[in-house]
Amino acid sequence: MAIEKPHWRELFSEVVTSGLCTGCAACVIACPHDVLEYETANGVYKPWHVDIDGGREGCTHGDTGCTLCTRACPRFRNWEGEVDTKLFARERTDDEVYGIGDVLLARASDPSVVENGQDGGFVSALLIYALENDVIDAALVSGLEGDGSTWRAEPRVARTRQEVLDTAKSRYTYSANLLAYPEAVEQGAERIAVVGMGCMASAPGVMAARKAGKIARRLSLTIGLLCSKTFDDAIFEELFEAKYDIRRADIKKMNIKGVFQIWTHDDVLHEVPLKEAHAWTREGCTRCPDFAAEHADISTGGIGAFHEWTLVIVRTDKGRELMSALKENGLIETRPGDDDPGAVALLHRLAQLSRKRWPQDQDPGPRRIPLASS
Repeated sequence: MAIEKPHWRELFSEVVTSGLCTGCAACVIACPHDVLEYETANGVYKPWHVDIDGGREGCTHGDTGCTLCTRACPRFRNWEGEVDTKLFARERTDDEVYGIGDVLLARASDPSVVENGQDGGFVSALLIYALENDVIDAALVSGLEGDGSTWRAEPRVARTRQEVLDTAKSRYTYSANLLAYPEAVEQGAERIAVVGMGCMASAPGVMAARKAGKIARRLSLTIGLLCSKTFDDAIFEELFEAKYDIRRADIKKMNIKGVFQIWTHDDVLHEVPLKEAHAWTREGCTRCPDFAAEHADISTGGIGAFHEWTLVIVRTDKGRELMSALKENGLIETRPGDDDPGAVALLHRLAQLSRKRWPQDQDPGPRRIPLASS
């Protein structure tokens, strides 16, 4: 009996066109034959297969045994169980709704990093330490194109303190940071950190679990960002400018704290009700079950009552070692997660809501947990 070797044909039908694709681009960077491209126009954010090689749905390389695209995809078949087992030697239990890990609060000790960063500058402090202390060679992050006035997010490689600071803060539109991987490798990076939402944070673990080779070894650190959804780039003109007269070029900083907070360069804070933004929700987010970036080494998010503190979930031994090093070197301050019980409760609630997005007919997939279980 022949052993099934699923490839692009199965990925295309089971993920890309079924509504499960998050647009993380893991399949694109894993393809060794350069027959996958990435679409960003008109809010698509999906991979596509070049017609010259098997057409839109097929792949001649897959027909002859190449399976790397499916081995990289963090939404293909039993991705959650496979990564759980690889990272934690067990699957999460039903009450671990936000995944396996310990919750605390943290912020950078350097006031300049706090000021330049988002919600305490913790991620910036972590990346700077990792780059300057031979933990990683580069980090895949997002930045703003050009001089930043367009507020269009794009994948970037950060290799220095300044490049980390230049790409700090949140955007809330999508950037498939994994697409910066080829540039990092061209620059000689062998130990690469990935910073991204749950859709991207599961990709390195999937690649490791499915033995995706050199690319899995290079993606050696994952920093996850808590995320309920991202928005299509059209939200700038169609909502912010059309209704609130906020132009892209006028925006200085954005955050979400129950409402869309937008600071303009004249230091005025504008608040847009979050429910008004829902119409611009990116398609790839509508079935994503992972609010808490459950497969990162460390997951982070600004959902607490303390605006200059980051809620942090430390998940792996690598994550624990980094946290210890940051504290020992006086680079971060920490406090127990229980100091902000509202943040922990919100973490549970948003994680449960996200898990309910996963279609019931997808098996095995992530277990769907009733909201009432809390």
